[in-house]
Amino acid sequence: MQKVNSSKHRWLICAAWPYVYGVPHLGNLIGSILSADVAARFLRLIGDEVVFVSGSDMHGTPIEVEAIKRGENPKDLAERNHKIIKELFEKWNISFDNYSKTESPVHVKFVQDFYKKVYENGYVFSDKVQMYYCPKDKIFLPDRYIVGTCPYCGYDKAYGDQCENCGRLLEPTLLINPRCAICGSTPELRTTEHWFFDLPRLSQELEKYIEENDNLPPNARNMSLQILRDGLKPRALTRDNKWGIPAPFPGAEGKTIYVWMEAVLGYISATIEYFENKGEPEKWKEFWLDKDTRSVYFIGKDNIPFHTIIFPALLLASKQGYVLPWTVSSTEYLLFKGLKFSKSKRIGIWIDEALEVFPVDYWRFVLLSLRPELRDMNFSWEDFIRIINNDLNDNIGNFIHRVLVITYKKFSGKVPEPGEYTEEDKSLENMIVQYSGEIAESMMNFRMREALGKILQLSSSGNSYLNSRKPWELESKEAATAIYVALHLIKALAIMLYPYIPSSSQKIWNQLGYSDDISAHRWEEIKEPVPVGQTIPEPKPIFRKLTDEDIKKATEKIEELRSQKQSSQ
Repeated sequence: MQKVNSSKHRWLICAAWPYVYGVPHLGNLIGSILSADVAARFLRLIGDEVVFVSGSDMHGTPIEVEAIKRGENPKDLAERNHKIIKELFEKWNISFDNYSKTESPVHVKFVQDFYKKVYENGYVFSDKVQMYYCPKDKIFLPDRYIVGTCPYCGYDKAYGDQCENCGRLLEPTLLINPRCAICGSTPELRTTEHWFFDLPRLSQELEKYIEENDNLPPNARNMSLQILRDGLKPRALTRDNKWGIPAPFPGAEGKTIYVWMEAVLGYISATIEYFENKGEPEKWKEFWLDKDTRSVYFIGKDNIPFHTIIFPALLLASKQGYVLPWTVSSTEYLLFKGLKFSKSKRIGIWIDEALEVFPVDYWRFVLLSLRPELRDMNFSWEDFIRIINNDLNDNIGNFIHRVLVITYKKFSGKVPEPGEYTEEDKSLENMIVQYSGEIAESMMNFRMREALGKILQLSSSGNSYLNSRKPWELESKEAATAIYVALHLIKALAIMLYPYIPSSSQKIWNQLGYSDDISAHRWEEIKEPVPVGQTIPEPKPIFRKLTDEDIKKATEKIEELRSQKQSSQ
């Protein structure tokens, strides 16, 4: 278990790169980007050095095929989608230091230089393989672009890599009556040469890294060791599609680097690009070559092997001394009403739709309350309204507003000077200090949902304290003490909630009479009460309760947005 201590650390916070084929849904967001944002904001609050990077994964067959269907250039389609996704993340208040893209010149050059080194170090070989080719579209067809009949269950729309009906993993050559997913014509098998990463050669080094890395969570460690025990196989590095980074290997003209083997290197290139843009072109090395750096990867559980085996193997094969992943923070799946998100089946909510119906902090708060840290979690509108009404409004919002209103009315909007503390006052003050430590410890272990639960417990204790002390009935000096302590708790809640709901925390901060940016403050200030005599403005509720009618309007709005999208395509 990681604890907060006085020594400062350098962190590289990495969120899995979203693919620009479509807008991410809520499950994608909580699995990587939003969780990483909370971690980055918290680590900055405790005063550590943080660089938070991610970017758009722009290359590969899906974008190329979609561009063919639309009759446009893949680059134009990818750039347009990248711009949309980047702007959405800004609206979600994601605090990236650099949100890059795999079409960045820095990334393209880095990937080519990187793989030249891996090739020169003897970890790349070529081999001839048979792949399906569509004569009509003049394109080799990777797994998902072959459809046919499943040999196991007879489902006639099985993909080349998996049958969605029976769940069996497949190879394209196993399909009965295969056809091109783009045009429907019958493809033909052709021999093509590809380049492979000799992953098995690094088995021993990888096993040592995983076994000796005490920071890896049990699920990542166990899955990785099982994969190693089953035996590693070489991984394809190249594809025949044109939309991608040209492979730098001798004789590989016309080939591009396979998108999965390219995007993971974006964590490095995005860091390089960030410091180049800052005018500090050598500083990236502190984050990638200094063994004291802690690099954390926020991913979904299906992405674990790429970050505990393939990416570390590539770093080792380059022989450049790169820092290996310090840990991965992987989530289970967020389901929608018990089902997997599916655009084709209209199951789920997408991050652009969400922002059209409720404030961003409502969404952030609900998603982090449901973060699937230990098991799959379910999202439903019933959960949404319950969490907003009970936790955000009635628990947190109600406590804050009651205290501020009493302060404004009973003490003319000035923070009162406290008198002698009762045992109850001392107890709540001690609780603030105790909980700040416990919450920080949960955050250091990237258990955001667990930490949020403790924040709610602390706020609930504030409500109980207020109901017990009844400052509105007390004599002036005793009431002043109770309000002084309660205002201290509001300040603590504002700082604790900042990583989760930054805009709302800033509003709470301002309602306490502070005029600066809450992000300029530090976690340790939780222990310091609001200064006596500080003026607070007239209080206004920060949150509001939702009704069934609000949810009805939201679902109707989302359906309307989807209909508009369909008609415009």
